[in-house]
Amino acid sequence: MSAFKPLVFSGVQPTGNLHLGNYLGAIRKFVALQDEHDCIYCVVDLHAITAQLVHDDMRSQIRSIAAAFIASGIDPKKHIVFNQSAVPQHAELAWIFNCVARIGWMERMTQFKDKASGKNAEQVSLGLLAYPSLMAADILVYRATHVPVGDDQKQHLELTRDIAQKFNIDFGDHIRRTGLGLDIVVGEEPVHAYFPMVEPLIGGPAPRVMSLRDGTKKMSKSDASDLSRINLLDDADTISKKIRKAKTDPDALPSEVDGLKGRPEAENLVGIYAALSDRTKADVLSEFGGQQFSVFKPALVDLAVNVLSPITGEMRRLMDDTTHIDAILRDGGERARARAEKTMQEVRDIIGFLQ
Repeated sequence: MSAFKPLVFSGVQPTGNLHLGNYLGAIRKFVALQDEHDCIYCVVDLHAITAQLVHDDMRSQIRSIAAAFIASGIDPKKHIVFNQSAVPQHAELAWIFNCVARIGWMERMTQFKDKASGKNAEQVSLGLLAYPSLMAADILVYRATHVPVGDDQKQHLELTRDIAQKFNIDFGDHIRRTGLGLDIVVGEEPVHAYFPMVEPLIGGPAPRVMSLRDGTKKMSKSDASDLSRINLLDDADTISKKIRKAKTDPDALPSEVDGLKGRPEAENLVGIYAALSDRTKADVLSEFGGQQFSVFKPALVDLAVNVLSPITGEMRRLMDDTTHIDAILRDGGERARARAEKTMQEVRDIIGFLQ
């Protein structure tokens, strides 16, 4: 093998209701990528306990994410869909990466700094500090080469590259002796690497979907107001209500994209329309420029209901049949474990553990 085999990996946490931002920013990309890539999609349930240890409905949340994957069009037979905790090799490699990574790297992570600032410092778990190591292990235990991520996860992906690079350099002689590595160039530096330098996949007209109540905040599962988000399990009437109540400004929509500057709510709704219709914001504004939101919002309602209702219906059907969902996850877990264990046998060999 003269190059790392292309492989896409990504995961979604089973916390709270999946919403439109999760669909447009992640799951829709997952569906598109599977046509031309080998893909592994994971419900990252181990990550879910870093910020909140005890969950009353973890199993239901895991099944909900898996149902969303499948209802949106991911093929669990052609690709792999599983829950993270079913593959213990994730945690095993994460411990090794905890020893590779430096504490300073973890403390610089923006999400950790935000959650551990001030009085919160004594409340955060060690898992919250170390979870980027687990994220790196999730990706690299399959030696994945590409990860579809939003802008807010780019920093963690850079850390994954740093961990892979340090492992490759620290164990360079071992990797060469075992014959398990590849010669690659990182920057201008030649490296005999076991782990690839994973690349982000970012794009689309709505990479970040913002709150319907505040266009400066990201749409979130944790927002106190359910009106701030469109949940994937919302029915048509609820979707209509939320879009019609979405915050806007009094001006008509502009004819050019530059006219959206300084108008976060308008830009958000136009971006949602563009993403749902597979168009650009410029295309949308060429149709609706000069129109009031009283015209645009009903059109957005019709589009959102048309796109999301089939997914919602299929999700509900799948979640009513937990036997089917569990069988998909079990099969995916078995296939993922086989791939992950091959990597771990090689990593143990590289490090020098007895097997």
